[in-house]
Amino acid sequence: MRVIAGSARRLNLITIPGDNTRPTTDRIKETLFNIINNDLYGKTFLDLFSGSGAIGIEALSRGAKESVFVENNPKASNCILENLEFTKLSEQGIVIKKDALSAIKELDSKNKVFDFIYMDPPYNKGLEREVLKELLNTNIINNETMIIIEADKNDNFEDITLMGYKIVREKIYKTNKHVFAYFIQEGLW
Repeated sequence: MRVIAGSARRLNLITIPGDNTRPTTDRIKETLFNIINNDLYGKTFLDLFSGSGAIGIEALSRGAKESVFVENNPKASNCILENLEFTKLSEQGIVIKKDALSAIKELDSKNKVFDFIYMDPPYNKGLEREVLKELLNTNIINNETMIIIEADKNDNFEDITLMGYKIVREKIYKTNKHVFAYFIQEGLW
């Protein structure tokens, strides 16, 4: 696994051994960033369920102002710190060693607002919906925050529209997909 483009281009990243994390392949990562790259420069990026930190590091390498990494596995969060150090992006990265819901509450208490929120939770456990519900109770999103969910390709997300989210795109791959959504305040669409 490597950084694909930007200031840390071609640098290899480490991952923790075992099946506890499921790194996003370079090909899928490249497709994701081809979709969002034009809007990324100077923006804030929240990487939930970060694993090795590859997605948030790619965002930094491509010009994001700041990436916050949320990972509750101690080995994985240490891996993120090592990858940030190796890529010389430590000053722009913040690692929170907590579960996603607790981290969201902490970030809200610090008045953080994000331009991008990316989440790649374990598939088919409903964690992304728990996160989406929690986000509604915070000020860390607004109607311009792009929310990107990596999920099993068969997971249907039409139910999130009932929470106030609008799905603007789905990109389906062989075994998974990215769902792109915005929170829609009443009357904006």
